[in-house]
Amino acid sequence: MTNLPASMLDPKTPPDVEIRFEARKPVTDPTLGIPVSVSRVGTPRNRLVAIGDSITQGYQSGAVFNLQISYPAIIAREMGWKELLYPNYHGPEDGLPVNLERLANDLQQRFGKQINWLNFIPCLLYLYQHLKVLKNYWERGEGSAYPQQRKINDNLAVYGWDLRKTLIRNADICIDVLKKNPPKNSFFRLLVDHHNERAAIRVLNSARDVDEKALTPLQAAAALAREGTQEDSDGDGIETLIVVLGANNALRSVLSFNVVWSDRDYNDMDLNNKYTVWRPIHFQAELDRVVSEVKKIRARHVIFGTVPHISIVPFARGVGGKVKQGSRYYPYYTLPWISDKDFNPNKHPNLTHQQVRAVDSAIDQYNDYITAAVQQARTEGRDWYLFESSGLLDRFASRRYHEDPSARPSWWEEVGGTYKLPPELQALSPVPDSRFFISKPIGRTQGGLFSLDGIHPTTIGYGIIAQEIIKIMQLAGVKFYESDGSERTGEVKLNFQRLIAEDTLISSPPHNVASILNIVSGIDKHFNLLSHFLKRS
Repeated sequence: MTNLPASMLDPKTPPDVEIRFEARKPVTDPTLGIPVSVSRVGTPRNRLVAIGDSITQGYQSGAVFNLQISYPAIIAREMGWKELLYPNYHGPEDGLPVNLERLANDLQQRFGKQINWLNFIPCLLYLYQHLKVLKNYWERGEGSAYPQQRKINDNLAVYGWDLRKTLIRNADICIDVLKKNPPKNSFFRLLVDHHNERAAIRVLNSARDVDEKALTPLQAAAALAREGTQEDSDGDGIETLIVVLGANNALRSVLSFNVVWSDRDYNDMDLNNKYTVWRPIHFQAELDRVVSEVKKIRARHVIFGTVPHISIVPFARGVGGKVKQGSRYYPYYTLPWISDKDFNPNKHPNLTHQQVRAVDSAIDQYNDYITAAVQQARTEGRDWYLFESSGLLDRFASRRYHEDPSARPSWWEEVGGTYKLPPELQALSPVPDSRFFISKPIGRTQGGLFSLDGIHPTTIGYGIIAQEIIKIMQLAGVKFYESDGSERTGEVKLNFQRLIAEDTLISSPPHNVASILNIVSGIDKHFNLLSHFLKRS
């Protein structure tokens, strides 16, 4: 722990949070330097299984809808494995709860490339109808029916779930929530009620044991693993298991612009929703339980991901100049559409740099615990690997490190410096970066790695995650195959030109994003409606 002046500290920070001057140094060796002897007897029936939250599920622009190009699906495609099973969320407006890209394109089709005050009221009326269609479909229509497939999904991730939910929630718990809370008609309730439970049911309703008892994601993975190899029912039923969890143990602090540290009832699902960030001691206790469950899963290789820093995502925009020369933090973080000149800390939802540093420091401790768990597993002879998603995202931080080289940590060049994008992405104009996505009638003008919600990656962003995990899988000795069944040799590299074509935010972005943000900014500037809603939520 580095001693820092009081001006950099938030007095409400719990004592177990070790405040750090610079971000934790990323691990560059996924094996942590510990060799493991791996048995490769037999062919596992399930080549790839993933447990996680929204990033692993494939959430994008405010919704789950494009799961065929989630990063597990991209990896499976490169493996030549066509059997990867995942839920679908097809509907009249593409996705759950609200597909912002679809909405922007529909507004463009109806009102042109610019949204302004002249067509604002018709746009609002259309938005109301759009959301009503979504509510009716998912709450009462075809989308409310529970999926009846028999095979357990291979992508077992559920957006919004933290460690505790992944440990104990299952489809029947979610179904019970819906039964106790039937849909209600209300002019002001526009979002799909209990959309997370509805999404989770599609992931987990087929995850049941022989007695039809509902399984958690971890139990479902264990059930897949018990299927064994094609040659032996006692063999490893999963070749590669990916576990990327923990972001939602801190993310709500930035989504709500409110830091509420967990307390002793952190593990009570009926009470802990009031917390937006878990204290390190509580995170470690939850992680220990997850690790214990993962060790019960017969997987040949396990890849554990670290937790990204909350301050990197462009949904929370730093305003004003940096706190001081060489600092990675801005004085305040607020909504992306609020400009520096309009920002008022007494009016707009915000986090202070002291709060953000404290949460980022807690996340560094989370990642120390995850690293230690992988290290211990490898010491025990388990073929576990560390995926440095935190370090990966840090190396993309445009405003934090790229625009201000003096803020780069001491380890910056040692871990490779600024992440080098694949040539296909470097050839795009502008080159994709981590700023908030903006497009105008001339096309995309900034951003490109994060989708329209400012939290989740675009398809090319998911491609970068997939590429980094593929490197680990190849290190583990996982074989990749062409679609014709022939084994691939050498380094497996994604076809990013194909991903660009599949990424509609990059290949054909809506032209009205900048004008929509201007309207939203104007509403906040004059009426403070959206900011007031967030501050109360």
